[in-house]
Parts: sequence; C-alpha cells; structure tokens
Amino acid sequence: MKRETFNRAGVKLYILAALSFIAFGFATVAGLDSYEVFLNDKLILKNHVNEPLDLRKLQLQSASDQDKLQIRYRHCTNKGVGTGRSLTIKDQKGNILKKWEFADGSSSGSAMVIPVKILRELENQSGGNELSLYYTAQELPKGEMLASLRF
Repeated sequence: MKRETFNRAGVKLYILAALSFIAFGFATVAGLDSYEVFLNDKLILKNHVNEPLDLRKLQLQSASDQDKLQIRYRHCTNKGVGTGRSLTIKDQKGNILKKWEFADGSSSGSAMVIPVKILRELENQSGGNELSLYYTAQELPKGEMLASLRF
C-alpha cells in the first residue's frame, strides 16, 4: 500500500493565501472618487463612481427656476479637489448643449453651481430629450457621467 505525505508548509501557505483572498475580496475599495449633488443645500444624490448608472437620476420636477444645483466632486487624490473642473450637459446623442468651467477648488467642499432655470431651458431646447450631466477635470480628462436629469 502506497502512502502519500503532504508538505505541511505548502498546505499552510495555500490556506493562508486562500484566506487572504477571501478577506480582501470583501474589503471596501479605498481611493474611489465620489460626488454629492445638492438642490439648494439639500442633498439629493450621493454616489461613488463605481455605482451603476441607473442609480444616478436627478428628479428635478419639484425644482423651481430660482433653485440652484450644487455639485461637489471629490477625487481620491489631490486632497479631493479637482483642477481645471467643468460640468457639461449632453443630450441623448452625446451632443454638448452647455459647458460650465469652474475655478480650482480651495477645499474638498468647493461646490460647482448651476441654475436650474438654465437646465430647464436646455431641456426645452432639446425637445424634451433626456439630458445628462458630465464632470471633467485634469484628474479625470475623459470625464464621468454623474447623472441623468428628469424634469
């Protein structure tokens, strides 16, 4: 009868590696960009860039023309503040309808402000098509879709 022996050090190493993969597989991912959207200082959307796009819808039916949309984008680097920041509104075909450029933020709470009145005008000009809000910065040159707008 033939008897096999296992290398105990190899088995322990294998178990340690498996446990490490399991432990780190459930850990939260550090260093993700995040953003918050406020309507007149009231938080209406808070997301991380890895969350699905279908959760990123801004319901603005109850907003008035005097209201202001404030966006606070935090990068995982540069103390959270982007440089060369801009917000863009695009239609369903990807055409740029309006672009705002903002000064570099001085703190992680530096908000970019857009009047709701202008968003409504853009929605009317587009014939009621769905509009999308995009953010770009030097740290994010390809841009990121933040939300679709619902009026």
